[in-house]
Amino acid sequence: MRALVIRRLLYMVPTLFAISLVAFLVIQLPPGNYLATYIAELSARGASVERAQILALEERYGLNEPLHVQYLRWIGGILLNGDFGMSFAYQRPVADLIWDRIGLTVALALATMLVSWVIAFPIGVYSAVRQHSVGDYAATFVGFLGLATPNFMLALVFVWVSYRFFGESAGGIVSPEFADSAWNLGRVLDVVSNLWAPVLIIGAAGTAVLIRVLRANLLDELRKPYVTAARAKGLPEWRVILKYPVRMAISPFISTIGWILPTLVGGEVMVSIVLSLDTTGPLLLEALQSQDMYLAGSFILVLGALTLVGTLLSDLLLAWWDPRIRHAQTEEASA
Repeated sequence: MRALVIRRLLYMVPTLFAISLVAFLVIQLPPGNYLATYIAELSARGASVERAQILALEERYGLNEPLHVQYLRWIGGILLNGDFGMSFAYQRPVADLIWDRIGLTVALALATMLVSWVIAFPIGVYSAVRQHSVGDYAATFVGFLGLATPNFMLALVFVWVSYRFFGESAGGIVSPEFADSAWNLGRVLDVVSNLWAPVLIIGAAGTAVLIRVLRANLLDELRKPYVTAARAKGLPEWRVILKYPVRMAISPFISTIGWILPTLVGGEVMVSIVLSLDTTGPLLLEALQSQDMYLAGSFILVLGALTLVGTLLSDLLLAWWDPRIRHAQTEEASA
């Protein structure tokens, strides 16, 4: 196991370099750059920009240098000093902007993952054990509905219901009275009290997927000979189901740790815009639209690193949970 961890950590280094390079190049693919977007906005407002001012801005932002020089300066600052550069649009260090948003995003991701597990586990087990029952058909219908309904539509419905029937404007995780206060127990409790709506909305599709996957895997396990043998020995039905079939079928829950962050960032952008959430999604979208390359590239790099760490953790947990996977990974490491 130790050899497997070391091997995976060594693989993460070139993978992160590849992620940083691809992210930086993808941001440069659209024509123009942040300065061109900025000048176009000034022209749309009727302001004129002189050639000398454009050259000064290019020199200030380093946009007059070749792409490889810009990339090496950016990645070199990260590796040597932990400096992610300055955001063009916000005129603030990128690291400050990232850490302001990444904490809430990780908290939202973990809460969504836990709630999805708590909801999907009993429903998935019940649907498999009571196959073709009324409850199974109801769970299947709700699961397909959750998969087919976009998250942002659920957010719009939630906002409309909150305003139409309760007279409240839904949105945001921090209440106005705590918006400018420092982090304390009151603000933490306020965030927790407002977190349930985005957690349920963002986690709807993931919960539906987990229900379907757990049901399918458990149905496959329940048909295997060892289950028939356990029943023939006279073991209680609940013990027959929970001791081995559920343990073997629960692996997809553990594997969600690796992909939960990128899925949330991709799925929560529109939800965060509708609900006015201060997460990474809206800020990343703004950075991509304005071609704020250091901010967008750093966000993608950090999220890529978190995804790699999550994948490593999920592999280790799977190996601890399922001896079949542990045996296969041990053979892979010794090969």
